Amino acid sequence: MNLHLQQKGVWITTGTIVDATIIHAPSSTKNREQKRDPEMHQTKKGKQWYFGMKAHVGVDSKTKIIHTAVVTAANVADATVLPELLHGEETRVWGDQAYRGQTEVIQGSAPRAQDCTHRCYRYKDRIDEVERAKNRHKSRVRSKVEHVFQILKLKFGFVKVRYRGLKKNANRLFATCALVNLFIVRKKLLRLATV
Repeated sequence: MNLHLQQKGVWITTGTIVDATIIHAPSSTKNREQKRDPEMHQTKKGKQWYFGMKAHVGVDSKTKIIHTAVVTAANVADATVLPELLHGEETRVWGDQAYRGQTEVIQGSAPRAQDCTHRCYRYKDRIDEVERAKNRHKSRVRSKVEHVFQILKLKFGFVKVRYRGLKKNANRLFATCALVNLFIVRKKLLRLATV
């Protein structure tokens, strides 16, 4: 899909935003085997427990196009799949606190990339206001990935898994990511079609 978009003039730039979202799976055992899906796992986010899988994405920082997607169980940490989300030509990589301290991993996958992930600004007895302001500035770019997740979940209904196992759900996620990319650049593609 991205090759088709490149032929239409929509290019992936050198900035990447990485993030992950949880896709819910039924935790019920009311099925034939009387078991939950063995490939899905549970994880805790805040004070809430979730059961399902994670969709990790690498999104272009200017066009919001998804260039990389990886599917794991929900209990896999976001930072473990970071090298798979980078295409290697980045000059900047944005991410939330889940990717903190991954500068060497970023340099290994994209040697020219600058680490723009969020830093810790709270300490035991004080708050570093300078680092907090930097994080707020980084969030302006990083928030674009949340728009992608909004389209994925609200427009295309990928809130829950539909199949058992990660492989089938990964296939569905990749097809949905292609649809998300088309949805994001739909106005530009319609302008090109009328010309």
